[in-house]
Amino acid sequence: MRNKPPVFNTKWFYPGMGVKRWLVLLLVAVTLGALGLSFVLRELYTTGFRFPAWAYYVTLQFWPRWVRAIILGLLSSSLLFIAMQGLSRSVLSALPSQEQPFSLADMVYEQRRGSAGPRVVAIGGGHGLSTLLSGIKDHTANITAIVNVADDGGSSGRLRREFGVLPPGDIRRCIAALAEEESLMAQLFEYRFGQGEGLRGHTFGNLFITALDDITGSFDQAVKAASRVLAVRGRVLPPTLEDVTLVADLLVPAGAEARTIRGESLIGKGGHPIQRVFLDPPDPPAYRDAVKAIEQADLIILGPGSLFTSILPVLLVTGIRHAICRSHALRVYVCNVATEPGETDQFGVRAHLEALRDHVGIDCVDLALANSNGEPVDNFAPEWQGRTQIVPLDVEDGAFNVVAADIINPANPLRHDPRKLARELMRLLRERRG
Repeated sequence: MRNKPPVFNTKWFYPGMGVKRWLVLLLVAVTLGALGLSFVLRELYTTGFRFPAWAYYVTLQFWPRWVRAIILGLLSSSLLFIAMQGLSRSVLSALPSQEQPFSLADMVYEQRRGSAGPRVVAIGGGHGLSTLLSGIKDHTANITAIVNVADDGGSSGRLRREFGVLPPGDIRRCIAALAEEESLMAQLFEYRFGQGEGLRGHTFGNLFITALDDITGSFDQAVKAASRVLAVRGRVLPPTLEDVTLVADLLVPAGAEARTIRGESLIGKGGHPIQRVFLDPPDPPAYRDAVKAIEQADLIILGPGSLFTSILPVLLVTGIRHAICRSHALRVYVCNVATEPGETDQFGVRAHLEALRDHVGIDCVDLALANSNGEPVDNFAPEWQGRTQIVPLDVEDGAFNVVAADIINPANPLRHDPRKLARELMRLLRERRG
């Protein structure tokens, strides 16, 4: 059941709400109507019209005029506030039920504040990007997530092979992250079937996007339709609509046979360090809306997420990479908190940045944001024990522009804290703007 909002919410008078001008217009209209009525009453008085006896008491004529003016002014203001609150409740009664207390003024304020926020483009995939989005949406609604579409494992891989659709998994996760936190639809989108022949392992959101792809006739329209259903704060876009495969060359010992692995889901299982990754076909056309979002951005964020299998597959789309390198936005690479088994074993911050530079050029980022909380972690999940470590902050010679901050999640030391990360990124953007 929705809790009642307060009797009066001062947010109605905050700058940028777009409400005060209409309140003034309403008051002018009421005042003009009152003046017109006063002319009529005056005319009746001067022509000798006899009012009934009760009119003497209703119009408070037994008090001085200045007292009547104060009383009527207070009564008018009180009725105006009550009317605004009643209107707010009437409008909200038509909206889906919410657990937390809020008012129409709160909704308008949040929408106005978000729409006036900086234009942010976030690039990557997997859990890292969805973590970032869940925190950054509290600062702006002008968010565009450009999400990796090279996934070929799990539910996404099955749908890709059976229906020929682009992998929806990472996109689904980002749509859910940008939805309202308490939204039942967002929870439904992330629901994974645990049984059923053919359904086991699939998420409802993946199936939903696949169905929309068939209904709308294109993957990008399916993603837009799914975003509307969840009323996401921002946009989720693919970097390309081409069916691409991620390929990796592994770094094998001298004299050993060269080894190449095809498929994102297999790259981390190759048993050797990754030398480079590339796309097949090698130069897929960039999705125009994604390029346009980059060109208009104030802040471009690469990561967090798997460097070789989430971030680089997006940057390897030539049109996306060139748009980022040309951009005048603040371009930040968010380094992972922990190493990833099979991909970035023994990597420090420097190794992450060198791999990024080797693939796309260091000119594509202005600075890197790394975790400064290097305290030993002893509460790894059993399956991660001995397989990962906190990424060491090993850049001290000025070769790279690195900003260090405590952005780790105390409850899960392998991950970023979404709110800490978002606050630090917004701080960096404010400093850039001077």
